[in-house]
Amino acid sequence: MILFGGLFAFTVLVALLVDAVFGEPDWLWRHLPHPVVVFGKAISFFETCFNHPDQQRAFSGWLFGLFAIATITVVGSAFGYLLQVWLMGFGLIGSAIVAVLSSTLLAQKSLFEHVKRVQEPLHDGNLEGARHAVSMIVGRDTTKLNDSGVARAAIESLAENYSDGIVAPLFWFLLLGLPGLICYKIINTADSMIGHRNERYQYFGWASARLDDLINLVPARLTMLLLLFSPVSLNLEAGICNQPWNAFLADARRHRSPNAGWPEAAMARRLGIALSGPRYYDGKLNDEQFVNADGKREIGSNEVAKALRLYVGACLVQFLFVAIIATLAVLTALLMFD
Repeated sequence: MILFGGLFAFTVLVALLVDAVFGEPDWLWRHLPHPVVVFGKAISFFETCFNHPDQQRAFSGWLFGLFAIATITVVGSAFGYLLQVWLMGFGLIGSAIVAVLSSTLLAQKSLFEHVKRVQEPLHDGNLEGARHAVSMIVGRDTTKLNDSGVARAAIESLAENYSDGIVAPLFWFLLLGLPGLICYKIINTADSMIGHRNERYQYFGWASARLDDLINLVPARLTMLLLLFSPVSLNLEAGICNQPWNAFLADARRHRSPNAGWPEAAMARRLGIALSGPRYYDGKLNDEQFVNADGKREIGSNEVAKALRLYVGACLVQFLFVAIIATLAVLTALLMFD
C-alpha cells in the first residue's frame, strides 16, 4: 500500500472478499502450478545445488542458505513489483486482476474447510476419519491421538495457520503491495521446507527460519488481538474482559515458537481449554508445556466448532479494519485534490 498509494487498500479488500467467497480454485491448479508450488520448486533447486551438510562447515551452510533465500525473495519481489505496476496501469480492470491473483496467496476459506473436515468426523464418532483429516494439516504423529488430541491438534493448526496463512500475508500485502505478499510467502514456504532443526537443515535453513520468525513478529500479535476480540459469544463462564493480560502473555511465551504461542494463547483462553502439551513427532514424545494449563483438556467436536466460529468472527473484524483503511484512504485522496 505504501508503494502504490492509499487506494490500493481497495484492491486488498477485494482480494480478501474473493478468497473468502471462492477459496482455492482447484480446477485452475489442475492445469497450472500454484504460486506456492513454484516457490517450493525454486527453494528445492537451491537446496539441491548448495546444501551438502556432510561436506560443509557451519559458516558455509549459513552463507549458502542466506544466499538462496535472498536470491529467491529478491527475484520474486521484483517480479511482483513489475507485474503490479503493469497491471495497475490498466485502472480498475488491472486492480481487479491483482486482487484475484493475490487472493490465491490467502487462505481464509480453505483453512475453514480443512478444519471443518476434522470437526465433522469427530462429531460423528469417526475417530479414524478425524485422525486422517487432521494429519493433512499438522506435522505430528496422529495415529495415537484420541478425540481430545485430534481436537487440540485441529484448533492449534487453526490458530497458527490463521496467523501464517492469512493475517501475516494480508499485513505485508497491505503494507508493501504484491511484492510484499510474494516475499512473505516465499520466506514462509522456505521455513516450512528447510527451516527445521535437524542435521540436514540446521545450517542451510537457519536464515529462512530466522527471517520467518522476524516477519511474523507483528502479524502473530495482531492475530492474538483479532482472536481475543472476535465478536463471538461462546457462552463461557469466564468472559474475556475479566481475564488478566499477564495470563495471555505468559501463555504465549510457553510455546516453543516465538510467534505461534500468541494466537494459540488467545484461542485457548477464549475457548477455556488447554492447548499444546505433549505430542509425538517421528515416534518420539515431545514433552511440551500446555498453553492455558488450567483450561479444559477433555475436548472434542464441540470445541472445534466453537474455534471455527471464533475464527470466522476474527476474519470479519479484519475485513472491517481493511475496509476502514480503504475508506480513510479515499477520503484523504479527495481532500488532497479538493
